[in-house]
Amino acid sequence: MPEGSPGRGPDDGLTVLPVPAFEDNYLWLIHDGRDAVVVDPGDAVPVEAALARLGLSLRAILVTHSHADHIGGIVALTASRDIPVYGPARESIPRLTHAVGDGSRVSLGAPALALAVLDVPGHTVGHVAYYGQNRLFCGDTLFACGCGRIDQPAAVMHDSLQRLAALPPATLVYCTHEYTAANIRFALSVDPDNADLQRRRDTVAALREAGVPSLPSTIGEELRSNPFLRCETDVLRQVAEMSAGYPPSGPAAVFGELRTMKNRYR
Repeated sequence: MPEGSPGRGPDDGLTVLPVPAFEDNYLWLIHDGRDAVVVDPGDAVPVEAALARLGLSLRAILVTHSHADHIGGIVALTASRDIPVYGPARESIPRLTHAVGDGSRVSLGAPALALAVLDVPGHTVGHVAYYGQNRLFCGDTLFACGCGRIDQPAAVMHDSLQRLAALPPATLVYCTHEYTAANIRFALSVDPDNADLQRRRDTVAALREAGVPSLPSTIGEELRSNPFLRCETDVLRQVAEMSAGYPPSGPAAVFGELRTMKNRYR
């Protein structure tokens, strides 16, 4: 999977670079041309390669949750560096120096970065996201046109997604997997007449054909085309009712049925 171009963002001197790893992960490298932070470094090797190629010094690590493909590179990256590791207080993160939770702040001088921590459980019990400077690093909670699998009650994940959906529409969404095209296929199976979703299918197909990441997206784009953020709509309520065989009790129940449908979708 080729490395993509830097994500567009506010004029704050920072670049957010997707560093591909494994089959479809993105390890996000936030840098100012000199100093860098990495988000969810599941593998140290591509991170070290990007740092060396760009002449960057790694200053901190941010972690959203404890799955191996998000933490596997931490020990190697900190072996010869005395740098902070921020991660969820309710999960086991190697070399953790700053346990964070809802309302915590991450403030760094180099690169100049100020992020708020949001609790967004559902994919895992302690999952967090980092938000600030018009950017959201949401791990596996919110995906482009999708959401992560859940190991908590559906209502927990629905509440977390609603919290992210309430962020400003222009917020750039940096999730950690290139699942967009597959997510769009499922979304079209439940919301086929959505013109925004149809346009997104064509845009993402062109990007992937060119070897360019489909990320970042925006909160506004997700609100228009991501079925898991549109559970209050009549069309998705009707789809959930047909699948379940009984009327859903509300948007959280619609979400739960849609997530079950996505688990079965091929």
